[in-house]
Amino acid sequence: MKDIAINENYVRLGKVRSVIRDLFEYGNAVRAREGADKVFDFSLGNPCVPPPEELNAVLRELIETCDPVTLHGYTSAQGAENVRRAVADYINSNFGDNVTADTVYMTCGAAAAIVITLCALCNPGDEVITFSPCFPEYGVFAGQAGAKLVAVPAKEGTFAPDIDALQNALGAKTKAVLINSPNIPAGVVYSEEEVSRLCAALRAHSQKLGRPVWLVSDEPYRELVYGDTKVPYAMNFYDDSIVCYSFSKSLSVPGERIGYVAVNRRAAREEDVYAAVCGAGRALGYVCAPSLFQQAAARLLGKTSDVSVYAANRDRLADILRGCGFEAVTPRGAFYLFVKSPEPSAAAFSERAKSYGLLLVPGDGFGCKGYVRIAYCVSPQTVERSAPAFAALAKSYGLPRI
Repeated sequence: MKDIAINENYVRLGKVRSVIRDLFEYGNAVRAREGADKVFDFSLGNPCVPPPEELNAVLRELIETCDPVTLHGYTSAQGAENVRRAVADYINSNFGDNVTADTVYMTCGAAAAIVITLCALCNPGDEVITFSPCFPEYGVFAGQAGAKLVAVPAKEGTFAPDIDALQNALGAKTKAVLINSPNIPAGVVYSEEEVSRLCAALRAHSQKLGRPVWLVSDEPYRELVYGDTKVPYAMNFYDDSIVCYSFSKSLSVPGERIGYVAVNRRAAREEDVYAAVCGAGRALGYVCAPSLFQQAAARLLGKTSDVSVYAANRDRLADILRGCGFEAVTPRGAFYLFVKSPEPSAAAFSERAKSYGLLLVPGDGFGCKGYVRIAYCVSPQTVERSAPAFAALAKSYGLPRI
């Protein structure tokens, strides 16, 4: 057959699933074949906690009181004006006077927000720096923008951002630094001191280059924090900043695909940057985010699902793992534990775990070898039932029980 000359890069992306999705599909097959009690699926960050009760009430009210043609019709390409105004008012009321309705762009979740933002900012050959471990799709998103992702290793053991290493990585091609706090996959929350130092480094490098180095903050887990943990708001520390947000985790609605891009109103060429965001959304086909959930999100700003369930899961699972002899970093946010593999290959560890029904994601895909990610956004019953499987897995390595 003749070469049909299609885009081989997309062929590759379509044929090779992420390791997270691969494990998730493996778990689905085991459940279908052997029963749900035969697998402990810690692979996918799919919230187990139902949405807040207000969501159903809001949806009913919208459906019962709004004109259905308008409610289910197209909004403005960048999102309904009343929704963008509500988002801007919420941000300004809670984090400082940072945005306007005309610097907010509603999106199909945080992934769309990041792709749009990077495409708006980057030209071919630019570099986007992030800290590893990081979300595996960042490389795909940067590539779509014609840029190269440069992963700077976080500090070993704590996975806090290594600002000195970041400064060494900043170069002539650096267009943006992409941060994620609370972090996938380690649950690290950046402190005010760390964010301040990071932003000082970006200011100095921007001055050296004679143009802004952008700070892009990926924030789908902002509300999922424990104890008295506070998440610094990037726009308060750096003018040339953009926030990418999703309601998926805060409201437990990942399948509804709703989020936003917010451009700092003090950013350089703010109007043109926002226009580039709108243009990128247009070029990528990400116009008019789901209308019904735009309106629902506007009425639920600041609401969350029951985060205490995740806190309890974190504490119980950490106890189980440490009791079996595993080493784990205690997360301050999100709903992931990053656990050190008892053998050099995290992939081999993950494969052995499957024989005990445990689905653990190797850290290699996150840019950090020797660890696995455990998503504890599962039912408390799953956490409890998994204890014997973790104990058996640890015993197979001869780990000392604590």
